[in-house]
Formats: sequence, structure tokens, C-alpha cells
Amino acid sequence: MAKIMIIDDSLVARMSLKACIPKDAGHEIKEGNDGSVAIELYPTFQPDVTFMDLTMPGVDGMAALAEIRKLDPTARVIILTADIQTRTIERVMELGAFGLLKKPPVKDAVQAELNKALATEKQ
Repeated sequence: MAKIMIIDDSLVARMSLKACIPKDAGHEIKEGNDGSVAIELYPTFQPDVTFMDLTMPGVDGMAALAEIRKLDPTARVIILTADIQTRTIERVMELGAFGLLKKPPVKDAVQAELNKALATEKQ
């Protein structure tokens, strides 16, 4: 059983992502609607994996990723975005994203990234 945090300003996107995570695995899931919630929740919840949207009002995914990596340099954050420009992808990877998924998420891709993240020892 893993702790998973889902951060996206869209309720529909959060529900869609949750639907991609196997229900029978018994994962504990917490949700938030912007990057400031992610930064606030991270130290107390200590998720094994965080799925986070890149484009959100207030604190966006890039800023939240940078802050989370300061709190925990081993954080496994998977970014979700419709913006798949090379520059954006390079930037999130430079900031320490574990992975990147294109929106809307595809169940097999979400499960593959989740499994990869959970199989990777925190360094």
C-alpha cells in the first residue's frame, strides 16, 4: 500500500487520474487543487508518489515541484501536462520530476509510471 498525492486544479482531472489507479491495491490517496496545497501537505502526508498538474492558478506545478524537492530531494513527483514542448519537458526533468505523463492520462501509462516509481528506492 502506497501513499499517493494528486494535485490538480481540475476536479475532473483528479477523478480521471484516480480512476487509473488500481482500487484493490489499497493505496491511501490525498488530493489538492494547487501547488500550495501540495507544499503544505507533503511534509505531513509524506507521499510515496505525487501526481501533479503543471498548469494551475496560484502556485503552479513547476514551483511546487521545486519546493517539494527542497523538502525532500528524493521525492517522486510525476508531472501531468498537456504541454509537451521539449523545453517544458527538459525544465521539469531539470527540477527533478520522476516522470511526465501527457494529459489526459491513459490508465496503462499511469499504472506503469506508478509501478516504476514504487519500485524505485528513494535515493
